[in-house]
Amino acid sequence: MVMSIIFNPVVISVILLCGLCLKKVNVLLSIIISAIVAGLVGGMSLSTIMETFVSGMGGNSETALSYILLGTFAAAMTHTGLATILANKISTVIKGKKFLLIAIITGIAMLSQNLIPVHIAFIPILIPPLLSVMNKLKLDRRAVACALAFGLKAPYITIPAGFGLIFQGLIAENMTSNGMEVLKSDVWKSTWILGGGMFLGLLVAIFVTYRKPRVYKDLAVCETKAEKQDKEALKFNKNHYITLIGAVATLTVQLLTKSLPLGALVGLGIVFGGGAVSHKKMDKLINEGIGLMGYVAFVMLVAAGFAVVLKSTGGIDTLVTSIMPYMQNSKLLAILLMMLVGLFVTLGIGTSFGTIPILAVLFVPMCQHLGFSVPATVVIIACAAALGDAGSPASDTTLGPTSGLNADGQHDHISDTCIPTFLHFNISLIIFAILAVYLF
Repeated sequence: MVMSIIFNPVVISVILLCGLCLKKVNVLLSIIISAIVAGLVGGMSLSTIMETFVSGMGGNSETALSYILLGTFAAAMTHTGLATILANKISTVIKGKKFLLIAIITGIAMLSQNLIPVHIAFIPILIPPLLSVMNKLKLDRRAVACALAFGLKAPYITIPAGFGLIFQGLIAENMTSNGMEVLKSDVWKSTWILGGGMFLGLLVAIFVTYRKPRVYKDLAVCETKAEKQDKEALKFNKNHYITLIGAVATLTVQLLTKSLPLGALVGLGIVFGGGAVSHKKMDKLINEGIGLMGYVAFVMLVAAGFAVVLKSTGGIDTLVTSIMPYMQNSKLLAILLMMLVGLFVTLGIGTSFGTIPILAVLFVPMCQHLGFSVPATVVIIACAAALGDAGSPASDTTLGPTSGLNADGQHDHISDTCIPTFLHFNISLIIFAILAVYLF
């Protein structure tokens, strides 16, 4: 039984993926190599693996398109000067208070999931101009990475709006379709405790683990005097209001249609149609959007292919079957094992949203058999899906922060983003999930 777990294609491929990333192998190549190994261990031929992998990449096509369009919207914000004004305002407000800077960044990250749903597209726009400020404050960027990861992740777990509406809707739909009826509007009433756990993990990261000063070289992009004067002279104008209207429209359309790409298109239409950005810059903005978010979008596509290969090997079902005998006599052990399965799956495919349909099929009958209540099952599935999203080399929750914090080449994706977020959020999620199951 133990050997079947050790040699499970999911376990082997995820460990390999993490190992390759720790050895500084590019994330894209690491995912592809791990997918091939998973397929081979699962008994698939090389040609079948690649066919499955390529066909499965379409699973994240909407997400990838959303990132490109939202990257374009973020680039439009830069061209109107709105992002510059925001960065300047933040620099003025903090006045040497590093914890205030972290709080502001956390708040903006949370708003990016709900009020202005640009997701991670704001990070490479807003964070690089603030790196020089962080350097002067000797602020450990690992704390900022944790703050950004919290802002990107906690809202969709706990707040039923924006991306949270999608995540919680997936939980409700998949639990209902697998025999345990749940209303979308009731999911947050159970998952809020997970957000509380993440908040505690964030506090530990900021005030304990990464509190000490950390010195960085001042390698921020140099600006000419003229550029600095232009920034100082930049004031809020009509174009900025149009851009804000576009952001609100993006959120509204996304909520009404449940289509983030459509929302982004409407937002861009308002920005260009309202004259906030000249039509002549349209091609340039699209190119900038691809430059900002293209790599992350492609990682998401490749991660979707990896996910399909993992499913095709049958390794996920086998893994659950292998651990079932250990779950019968202890609720605590059952919870921990289900969390472990969720962690391995999400670490591999890099998306908690894509993990929900996989886990619901397996976990809903299991939770019913073990006598867990509906709220407890909601927490288990939400937590198991979210585990690994912070910490996965292929997750937008880690790729996003790195894209901004590594603008000057002084922030490592694995050691400075993935490992800190993995430790502080996954441990707290597991602890609070166990607590919730016993409370509910």
